[in-house]
Amino acid sequence: MSQPKLELYADAQYASPYAMSVFVALHEKSLPFTLHTVDLDKQANRAPDFAATSLTQRVPTLIHDGFALSESSAITEYLDEAFPEPALYPEDRRKRARSRQVQAWLRSDLVPIRVERSTEVVFYGPVDAPLSPAAQDAARKLFAASEALLSHGQPNLFGAWCIADVDLALMLNRLVLNGDAVPPLLADYARHQWQRPTVQRWLALERPPRYVDIAL
Repeated sequence: MSQPKLELYADAQYASPYAMSVFVALHEKSLPFTLHTVDLDKQANRAPDFAATSLTQRVPTLIHDGFALSESSAITEYLDEAFPEPALYPEDRRKRARSRQVQAWLRSDLVPIRVERSTEVVFYGPVDAPLSPAAQDAARKLFAASEALLSHGQPNLFGAWCIADVDLALMLNRLVLNGDAVPPLLADYARHQWQRPTVQRWLALERPPRYVDIAL
């Protein structure tokens, strides 16, 4: 059987949390792929050739044998159906639904954290500004949900690792890596997830100098 042809389009700064999620997923499945970059600072995602490929004109965009798909959680779910082993999501139906809930929540909520602790903090270094009251409220919400999810005391959300672990760890690391106060259990969880070899591959990518904020 021939190898699938897979291409991943990520941001040129390798700072998109969503591109990171897909990049990790591909490596977890040991799928060979070609990595392309799109310079969001120059709005290259609006260029006609990329716009013709990516329906939402966003990164990440995955192309599999001519089929183009954007939006990271849609991509990781697609990869799990197209290439079932090893799984990115829990086998148990309810745990799988919960992991998807976590992904959807992290992408749609906690905006003050994403604004005040952009991924520039994670991939380029901390900022000095304290969290605003709105961001502090969002952090308390993040901590409450994370502590409930990790109350079992295991190193991963649902026993075995899943792709939602990467997404939750990144959100927590916006605060941990900036030196903001984070409950020890959650800080330890985020640091543990950061040591995963597939995550380390993303962190090892060569990044250009500090840049204007990208997508949050």
